[in-house]
Amino acid sequence: MNNFAYRVRDLAGEEKTGYRRAASGEEVYAWLHNKGLIPIEVIPVTSSPETKDSNLGYKEPKYAELAAFCWQLATMLDGGVLITTAIETIAEDIENLRFRHALLSVGESIKKGESLSSSISRFPKVFNNLFCTTILAGETSGSLPLVLRRLGDYYTRRDKFAKKIQTALAYPVFVVSFVFVLLIIMMVLIIPRFRMIFEQMGNKLPAFTQGFMHFYDVVASHSLLIIISMVSFVVLFIIYNKTQEGHTKLCRLALSVPLVGKIASQAFIATFCRTMATLLSAGVSIIESFDILSEMTNNVVIRNAVVHSKENLIEGSGVSTAMVETGFFPSMVTRMVQVGERSGTLPVVLERASDYYETKMDTTITTLLNLLGPIVIVIVGVGVLVVVVALYLPIFSMSDSAFA
Repeated sequence: MNNFAYRVRDLAGEEKTGYRRAASGEEVYAWLHNKGLIPIEVIPVTSSPETKDSNLGYKEPKYAELAAFCWQLATMLDGGVLITTAIETIAEDIENLRFRHALLSVGESIKKGESLSSSISRFPKVFNNLFCTTILAGETSGSLPLVLRRLGDYYTRRDKFAKKIQTALAYPVFVVSFVFVLLIIMMVLIIPRFRMIFEQMGNKLPAFTQGFMHFYDVVASHSLLIIISMVSFVVLFIIYNKTQEGHTKLCRLALSVPLVGKIASQAFIATFCRTMATLLSAGVSIIESFDILSEMTNNVVIRNAVVHSKENLIEGSGVSTAMVETGFFPSMVTRMVQVGERSGTLPVVLERASDYYETKMDTTITTLLNLLGPIVIVIVGVGVLVVVVALYLPIFSMSDSAFA
């Protein structure tokens, strides 16, 4: 039996994708025809983790999909279902092709005698280091269903956390997009029409309108140069960000921006505490946990702080002491970690710290949005007022002259 990914169109004309195990591509085509579907493309997919994804729309699984998989697998294992049967059953209902392909391949590997942790480690784009290490710890301790539930809870919380960030970014992105579209409409449609009206009037324009039209002429005549300059700036920014020195400086700058940097720090600390709590609860060593945590951020300043903490641990420092010496972690976090170390309840304390910083981040985001809203409205309002006054002032002046 081979693995095939397919793309079809149903009778309503809607395009769909799916995955099927069959002896040949012809068998897949026949199966699709029997289902009343119109095949567009059927591609064989090998079980090798090195195989490149096809053009059928492979995507990395979302947090919600990983959470659902963990909960379902834990429930089925507790019910006495064989792990291979459980994985294949779950895979049948998964729409994400990459995820489904990985699970079916994992099932085949387990049938050949491999462990779950070894099988999933072949698919790093689906199961990251955290997932693989936690599963290995669960297998070693004989508590795989329990570990799967903890992972399910972890990914459920990560999903909610990610959606909070997306919601916070939605308003600024919408406003910037709206202003950009408004500027284009005014530059292309509205201002040129008023210019024609002014030329037909033949009257001398007020000084304010003359200044505005001169500014418009400069922007319009140099629009290509402005676009090239903006593109060049973006390209140079990307190149500079790829250098070690530039990336470090930009990461440090991002953390120093008022409110925005605070949100980024709080978001990482909340994720850091939640992830470490999950790893420690599963039986992963503290040093290995810091190794995994260092991979969870693209900010080199934060990553260096985590790596520095791990180095301090290797030298014999306690967890709280190792974190304090980096100078990055807030004193409240290090104090809570110290309490958890002394009482032997570090995972529980870290969960509480994560809850606290998620709540704190929500408050900071709300504050930022409350400030951003009025500021944007004022800026847009002033801009619109300037344009309206500049365009209608000549008309008002002409009306005054007519009644004079």
